[in-house]
Order: sequence, then structure tokens, then C-alpha cells
Amino acid sequence: MKIQEIREIIKLVDGSSINEFTYEAEGTKIKLKKNGGVIAESTAAAPVQSAPAAPQAPAAPAAPESPAKEEKAADQAADTGSSDANTHQILSPMVGTFYQSPSPEEPAYVQVGTKVTADQVVCIVEAMKLFNEIEAEVDGEIAEILVKDGQLVEYGQPLFLVKTN
Repeated sequence: MKIQEIREIIKLVDGSSINEFTYEAEGTKIKLKKNGGVIAESTAAAPVQSAPAAPQAPAAPAAPESPAKEEKAADQAADTGSSDANTHQILSPMVGTFYQSPSPEEPAYVQVGTKVTADQVVCIVEAMKLFNEIEAEVDGEIAEILVKDGQLVEYGQPLFLVKTN
């Protein structure tokens, strides 16, 4: 594991509500705890082992927080009148940083009122230095943008409300 990847993990944990995080892969173990600050501990083991559980490790600590955040987002959506059958939520498929445009110099992919198609890119979620394009999933019109540019988002967090026809 590269030092940049470790720094990115520390940043993501620090910016989230997670208080403790453990990651094991390829003979390396990283354990992070928050107590007003971030403490990083790294231990290398001699044998290199395959790591089928590696992709699941980051999701496990976030799971207890996700339902509460989803309920809060659902409550907010209900408050905005999005319980309408013609409204679709575009959810974040991962934990990461939300960006409205491909770069700071370029305009946002979409704004409130923009007509979108199912395969149209509406934003980017950056996770571990990878920029993942998020598509609209449905045809319709952007009714509301639920997060701010540069905001850390959780798995399953609503990003947009789309009015469908």
C-alpha cells in the first residue's frame, strides 16, 4: 500500500463520522482511531495473503451509520415533497467526495431544471484518487441537488432528486 493511499484513507476517516477503522490486505494492517485527532498504526506481516475481504473492510464500519444517514436523507426528501411517485433519487454508490463538474474550471454537469437521460453523467464521486462518473439512471429533470460541491458523501446518500415523466 502506498503512503498516498494511506493518507487518503486517513482523510476519509477524519472527514466522516467513523471513530475506528481497520484494514488488512496483502500482509499489511492499518488501524485508525479518532479521539479528537487521528492516530495511524501500520503493521506489516511476513506472509503475503490474498485479501478477498479488502473491498468489504471500508464498508463494515460505515454500515451502522448508513441507515441513520439514509433515514435523515429520506426525512429531508419527504420534507421537500419528493415522496411523489414521479420523483427518483440518485444515490451515491460509494463513500467519497462529490464534485458537480469534471474540473474546477468547467461548468457543472447539471443544474436544477436540467433535462437528463438515463445514461447522462450528472456528477463525479472521488474515492481513493479515482474519479467515478455517476449517471442519472432515469430520464427526467433535475428537481434538486441535495449535496454541495466538494462535500464528503456516504454510501447510499441521496445526491439528486429527478422528476420523471
